[in-house]
Amino acid sequence: MADQNSLSVLEICAGAGGQSLGLEQAGFGHDLAVEIDPDACETLRLNRPEWNVHEGDVREVSGKDYRGIDLLAGGVPCPPFSIAGKQLGADDERDLFPEAIRLVREARPAAVMLENVRGLSSAKFAPYRQSILESLDGLGYEAEWQVLNASEYGVPQLRPRFILVGLKRKYMRRWHWPEPVGTPPTVGEALYPLMARDGWTGAEEWREKASGIGPTVVGGSRKHGGPDLGPTRARAAWHELSVDGRGLANAGPNELTPADAVPRLTVEMAAVIQGFPPEWRFTGRKTASYRQVGNAFPPPVARAVGTSIKAALHGTARLSSSTSGVQLPLLRRVV
Repeated sequence: MADQNSLSVLEICAGAGGQSLGLEQAGFGHDLAVEIDPDACETLRLNRPEWNVHEGDVREVSGKDYRGIDLLAGGVPCPPFSIAGKQLGADDERDLFPEAIRLVREARPAAVMLENVRGLSSAKFAPYRQSILESLDGLGYEAEWQVLNASEYGVPQLRPRFILVGLKRKYMRRWHWPEPVGTPPTVGEALYPLMARDGWTGAEEWREKASGIGPTVVGGSRKHGGPDLGPTRARAAWHELSVDGRGLANAGPNELTPADAVPRLTVEMAAVIQGFPPEWRFTGRKTASYRQVGNAFPPPVARAVGTSIKAALHGTARLSSSTSGVQLPLLRRVV
C-alpha cells in the first residue's frame, strides 16, 4: 500500500476523468487509467499528461500487473441497466462487471469502487447484484450497494448513481458511506459567472429564474444521442430553469443577447453542472465533448466516496458501532 498521502488506483472505463479527478482529489494516484474512447483518452492526456492511459478494451489489461494495488475503480458501462435501454443486464455484451471481478481476482486490491446507473438497483436485477456480492465474498471482500444523489455532494443536479464499494474484510468495520455535505448551489448560482462573462445584461435576472438544481445531464452514445440535454421530460425541466435544452451553444450569451433570452448551455457550462472545475478541458468536436461530459461521474461524488475509502484503509475512520462484539454479515444488500 502507498504512503499516507497517496494511495494507488487502477481505474477502468475512466471516461473523460470525472471519477479520476475525484479520486485524485481524495488522495489516490493513478497507476493506470483504462478507456476505450479515443476522444476521452485525449481529454485524460490533455489534463493529466503524467498519467498512464491505456487506450483500449479493459479485456486487454491484466490485473496481475497491478497486484496489491490499493483501489480498483471504474464506471462500468450503463446501457445494460439503463431504463432508457433494453435492460439486458448480463446478456448485454457491454456488461463489464465480469471483467471488473476478473481484475479484482488478479490484482487483489484493498478496495473496490464501481458505479453505474440507478436502474441497476431495481428489483429486476436483484439476482445479478447478489451474484456480484457473492463473487466478491468468495475473493475475501465485503461489499455494499448504495444509491447516492450527486446533489447531496455539492453538484447542482440530482444525478442518482448506484455505487458498489467493497473492501477486504479487515477494513470493512471502518467503512462508512460519506455524509451529505449540504444544499448544492442552484443552476443559476453555478453558471452565473459564465453567463455574465461576456457582458449579457440579462445574467442577473436569469440567475434568479434558474433557482433550482438541474435534471440529470445525459451524454448519449456514439450510436444514439446528440448535443441536447436529454429526452422531452428533461428538456421541459430545463426550460423551467430558463435553459433551452434542445441543443448546446457554441458560446455563452454576450452583450448582444436580448436580456430576456432563454440561453442554451455550452459544453463548458454542462461540465460545471457535472461538478468539473473550470480548468478541466475536453477534446473533440462539440457532440463528442458533450458526450464525455454527460457520461461522466461527478468529481465531487467520487471525491466523497474516495475519501471514505481512504479513511477506512488508513484507519482514520471511526469504527462502526455495529461491529462491537458482533461479526459483520458477509454480504450487504441494497438499503
